[in-house]
Order: sequence, then structure tokens, then C-alpha cells
Amino acid sequence: MDLRKNSKTFGKTVKVELTEENKRMLYIPKEFAHGFLTITEETECLYKCNDYYYPEYESGIIWNDKDLNIDWEFEKYNLKVEDIILSEKDKKHQYFREYVAGEKR
Repeated sequence: MDLRKNSKTFGKTVKVELTEENKRMLYIPKEFAHGFLTITEETECLYKCNDYYYPEYESGIIWNDKDLNIDWEFEKYNLKVEDIILSEKDKKHQYFREYVAGEKR
């Protein structure tokens, strides 16, 4: 999701399916948010950052924000919302409108 406040695509999202078969990779530039839906237990996600990790600057947007209305395509993978496993950290993320307002959780 584009988080650049002066961008004409601010708040817009794009979905890409990455599989062992299609061998795709995804570049996520600075000032973009990202989220993952993994559908197998053997999923590995490797990523590289542009700087050292500073936990005090870490933030996130809740995956099921009703304002964003992201279609995670659960039906396509025969999943239900109850099947989703989130880390405790990810359960506490803020809503997009809170992020835009500069609120910190």
C-alpha cells in the first residue's frame, strides 16, 4: 500500500501471488506498507531492508481495516477469517485513518 501522502496512489493497494511455481519476487519500496497471506505451513519469507532495524519506529496497519476493504481472497484458498493466525504484535496494529492522523499505538 502506498503510504506517500502526496502521491496520487496514496492508500491504494496491489496484490501479487508469489509461488514456488511462478518464481516471482516482489520489491516493496520505502514508504509502502506490505502484508502477507500464507496458505501453507511451509512458507518462508525472506526480505531485505534499506536500513538497520529500529523497533521504536515500527508500526503497522491492521489487516482487516474496514475502510481499506482489502480482499484477501479467502474463498479462493478455502479459508475463513477464523483460520487466520496473527502474531500478538499484528493484532495490535492501528487503523489506516489512525496512521494518516499520525496516531501511535
